[in-house]
Amino acid sequence: MSEISSHLADFKQSLPQSCTLVAVSKTKPVSDIQEAYDCGHLDFGENKVQELTEKAEKLPKDIKWHMIGHLQRNKVKYIVDFVHLIHGVDSFKLLKEINKRAEKVDRVVNCLLQIHIAEEETKFGLDQDELNEILNGDQLKEMNNIRIVGLMGMATNTDDDEQVRREFNGLKKRYDELKNSDHTQVQMNTLSMGMSGDYKIAIEEGSNMVRIGSAIFGARNY
Repeated sequence: MSEISSHLADFKQSLPQSCTLVAVSKTKPVSDIQEAYDCGHLDFGENKVQELTEKAEKLPKDIKWHMIGHLQRNKVKYIVDFVHLIHGVDSFKLLKEINKRAEKVDRVVNCLLQIHIAEEETKFGLDQDELNEILNGDQLKEMNNIRIVGLMGMATNTDDDEQVRREFNGLKKRYDELKNSDHTQVQMNTLSMGMSGDYKIAIEEGSNMVRIGSAIFGARNY
């Protein structure tokens, strides 16, 4: 059993059944993804559009590709016809662009709204006012080619587990509040939080999707 398949098997045993494991394959060769795919894994995350499109062309078509990085509006058109889930929707303008491009290829694209929960300014994400503006605005009702299926957040990169827990807990509360939304374009079922360093806390706080890279594929080659 290779290291990748053994790591995947360990995760699948330890994660709750209700939790989706997104194997973050950024900077990793196609051969590593193929190896994970051959073990039966289908969910892979990339953070750069060019890398995502190049890999998608070479790999099996039933892979579920997750765009987990910051997505620029001018790059949406390259992934909109095949991407499974866009994690990082951090502005209304981006949501509108995804809807526009998805309409052209006759698809409904699943999106997560990225919420800013960390203390670091470098992290992207919506604040509470921006979130309310998107969900309560009339324009959302006219967007028939996107579906908001949940929230995503990245905790502060810190050794303070209690801070990380507080940040995840706050996001879970917002998610629960929005679950009862009556928008047809909002169907909250996914809470994407937790990476290799903090996924255990994220799961304890209610995450049902984790993004794991180095703990599956080994250290990244930049």
